[in-house]
Amino acid sequence: MDNQTAIARAQAHYARCIDDGPLDDWPLFFTEDCHYRITTADNYSRGLPAGVIWADTRGMLRDRVSALQEANIYEPHVYRHMLGLPAVLSESGGDVRSETPFVVMRVTGGGPTDVFATGRYVDRYHLADGRALLRERVVVCDSKEIDTLLALPL
Repeated sequence: MDNQTAIARAQAHYARCIDDGPLDDWPLFFTEDCHYRITTADNYSRGLPAGVIWADTRGMLRDRVSALQEANIYEPHVYRHMLGLPAVLSESGGDVRSETPFVVMRVTGGGPTDVFATGRYVDRYHLADGRALLRERVVVCDSKEIDTLLALPL
């Protein structure tokens, strides 16, 4: 399987996990020592490291899921990811850098479907044993405004 296919397959399972669950499996898409951040396109283009959500280990991602399930109070909602094909930007050893465009639709309660976020995943994958794991995912949202109901990961 080529790297683009491996990444596309990993992306599809990643989105399905967030959209349909179980969310407990979301951290398993990352290496143990990883980086996950959600930021705006403006911050990203200016090289600003701040993120609305920021984690640098799989354990921090597990804590995020645990907080969503046990501590945080937020209006129930679901996402539906629409992903473009990943563009492989570079390959070095077992690591592959890629970008993938996304649109995330959100349904809150029984209400209408809204466009929640658009942007791109800027990723560094580690490919080994036929599996693609994220070493780094920077979720770059196109809008300068991030909805305050950003509870679930993107």
